[in-house]
Amino acid sequence: MTRLGLIAGVLLATSAMAGIANAETFRWSATTDPSTMDPHAANLAPVTSFLNNIYEGLVRRGKDMALEPSLATSWEPLEDEDGWRFHLREGVTFHDGSTFNADDVLFSYERGISEQSDVRSWFAPVSEVRVVDDLTVEIVLNAPNPIFPDSIANWMIMDRDWAQANGSIAPARDQQTAATLETNGTGPFMLVDREPGVQTTLVPNPDWWDTPEHNITQAVFNPITTAATAIAALVSNEVDMLASVPVQDVERLRASEGITIFEGIEARVIMLGFGHDKDMLYGGDGSVQGNPFQDVLVRRAVAHAVNVEAIDQILMNGLAKPASQLQPAGLSGYSQEHSDRPEYDLERAAQLLDEAGHPDGFSFNFKCTNDRYLNDSEVCQAIVAMLAQIGLEAQLEAIPVANYWTELREGNYDMYLLGWSPGTFDAEHPIRFLAHTPTDTLGTWNYGGYSNARIDELLPMVQSELDPQLRQSMLDEIAGILQEEVAYVPLYEEPLVWAARDGISVVQRPDNFFMLRWVTVDR
Repeated sequence: MTRLGLIAGVLLATSAMAGIANAETFRWSATTDPSTMDPHAANLAPVTSFLNNIYEGLVRRGKDMALEPSLATSWEPLEDEDGWRFHLREGVTFHDGSTFNADDVLFSYERGISEQSDVRSWFAPVSEVRVVDDLTVEIVLNAPNPIFPDSIANWMIMDRDWAQANGSIAPARDQQTAATLETNGTGPFMLVDREPGVQTTLVPNPDWWDTPEHNITQAVFNPITTAATAIAALVSNEVDMLASVPVQDVERLRASEGITIFEGIEARVIMLGFGHDKDMLYGGDGSVQGNPFQDVLVRRAVAHAVNVEAIDQILMNGLAKPASQLQPAGLSGYSQEHSDRPEYDLERAAQLLDEAGHPDGFSFNFKCTNDRYLNDSEVCQAIVAMLAQIGLEAQLEAIPVANYWTELREGNYDMYLLGWSPGTFDAEHPIRFLAHTPTDTLGTWNYGGYSNARIDELLPMVQSELDPQLRQSMLDEIAGILQEEVAYVPLYEEPLVWAARDGISVVQRPDNFFMLRWVTVDR
């Protein structure tokens, strides 16, 4: 067994094999089942990652995370207006045999900006999508936007005719339609059976336009929420791979015969959020008037009271990396000027609470997932104990992710846990989703309603600025504002750990997307 190093941002593990081995059935597991098969209904990593095996976009990311052609073969800026012209791939068919064309791109845009869509913010810069001919689409923007192609890497294209015939013209965000359980993409794998929470089965698309690099005849996904059960399934050969491994089990698996560990750092920051726009606490004992978390001194006290190093060493086996911003270090737009995070300092934290008028602390509701991030409920329990040292009594509610986002949208929290991975691998992404004042298309994951007029002013300038130095200076300013106002408390970059039976070859990208098209099985 080997511990693999990070090469060009990607962990590539290969077993000793000569060429592509005989075709095989591949079984894998993770803790979270995708909540839907509708590509526009849930902007969630487990959904987007899974559906990237079935649906495709105009562009995609390769093994090294570089942007590359997919359903579009090339693209270039428009000459007389802001926007991009995409030249579509000829001869592509959907899984039901129908032909892919520009009208499907237009339909997927119309569907993506609809009220029921959970991906509307992706198209905030777009003013119009024009069909030039069957194989040419123009996407007109409100302003110059050099990173727009990167921002739509996970925009998946649906067939208009199929959606109309199956009553799925609109995304099934708060209801169930055919698109919830069925699919019709152009991607390398086709859905043949879906039992939510139990098993999902895929088979290769024999008419896929690209050249397969896998040797899978069938791929079977079984979500397993209990760590001990998942580890036992891997060791006993019931599954070939685990796409989420508890860090406390890494050493045990590393010592197990026939198991290979894949590990790195995911491009995801785990953070604490607050109810900035809540005038009253949701939880607590009723002894506090108003919402103390509206006071930056209280939020800063929380930041100083959480011992991130202890969380890393005790709960993450030293595999995590402390975070200071809403995106990981090293990604485009990261602010070197603001790379320091608050020091663990209980005395300073208590002093800040005293200055804020809460010398004895107060109680409040703390929402957390118990099946979404690595050791999420354990991390939250540790934070509860840490905050208790300065008199903050966090009433922890650790709940399944299936109910979590609804609870946050309804404001049923005072403080909450959130993980964020920037889909564009650029600082603009978390700013757009988490820091802009919430609107229909911006700040759509800004559950706490954080608002800063200067950030709102800077975001469109960041999106359109072509000069890298000027753009970075604006991103530095935004990072400084977010830190000064403690809009969130970034904690750490999450460890990324997979495990597989020997003979399984996979590509582990830092976005934690598991792509079946790169899997080979040699038993």
